[in-house]
Amino acid sequence: QVQLVESGGGLVQAGGSLRLSCAASGRTFRLYTMGWFRQAPGKEREFVATISWSGGNTYYGDSVKDRFTISRDNAKNTVYLQMNSLKPEDTGVYYCAADSVIYRSATMTMTGNDFGSWGQGTQVTVSS
Repeated sequence: QVQLVESGGGLVQAGGSLRLSCAASGRTFRLYTMGWFRQAPGKEREFVATISWSGGNTYYGDSVKDRFTISRDNAKNTVYLQMNSLKPEDTGVYYCAADSVIYRSATMTMTGNDFGSWGQGTQVTVSS
């Protein structure tokens, strides 16, 4: 397993941008597909994006497609989430997660149950 620490959250106006980072410990980060999830108050956790361990495949939730971009830098043990054209409905706590197994490619059907390590979350608030 890997330990994950998110950063980069904050308060931004609608239409603005934020870049979240998730730093992972350990030399095995490069072997894990990574994901971003979010949870708004009173709502269930929602899948945001995932990227394969190789970086070759990425998938996005319908609500963020064409606005958010997930990427990774295996040399820096870091996964990123670039968020553009932010909307008030993007408000929530954003969590980084690592797959529960190594070398599994990302798929569009991945859920939170596929991920075994989670960060503590970072708050994103988008004002209207």
